[in-house]
Amino acid sequence: MVLQRLFQPRAARQTGAKLYEAVTRQARKPEFYVELGVPDSVEGRFELYSLHVVLLLHRLKGQGGQASEVSQALFDAYIRSLDDALRDLGVGDLSVGKKMRKLGEAFYGRVKSYESALTGGDVVLRDLVARTLYADNAEGAVDAMVAYVRASEASLGNQALSDIIEGLPAWAEIVS
Repeated sequence: MVLQRLFQPRAARQTGAKLYEAVTRQARKPEFYVELGVPDSVEGRFELYSLHVVLLLHRLKGQGGQASEVSQALFDAYIRSLDDALRDLGVGDLSVGKKMRKLGEAFYGRVKSYESALTGGDVVLRDLVARTLYADNAEGAVDAMVAYVRASEASLGNQALSDIIEGLPAWAEIVS
């Protein structure tokens, strides 16, 4: 697996980085925090970034070799960003590995949960969004966020795969 990453096509790495930039631009939009009430905290941002990465991974899943390479490159860019964020927060070198393992486990849990929720009904998705993005805080605009997730899933699903592979995902509009 390490050798595979070393010899990963440069185009896939660039696209993964470009997609992650698109994730960060989208997840940083003030509307999520101001209008939809996602907590503007380390945890809230982790959840919002993770959600957008998961939506892209969901769209790219089963779309062939190039999409698989781009998915891996997106995941790698996300992990590098988490590592950088921990270091920026002052986590020491000796602790970064342990914290990264926990974040990786949390992310894989989110991937599994969102995959189930996206194929399940809105009740399942609503429960997941309430639990993760809002930490069960009923003050958040959970229904509006669920609508955004469904609309983004549809938007990405209707978008040409080639556009996504070019690093240009089409997110839904954020509506409160």
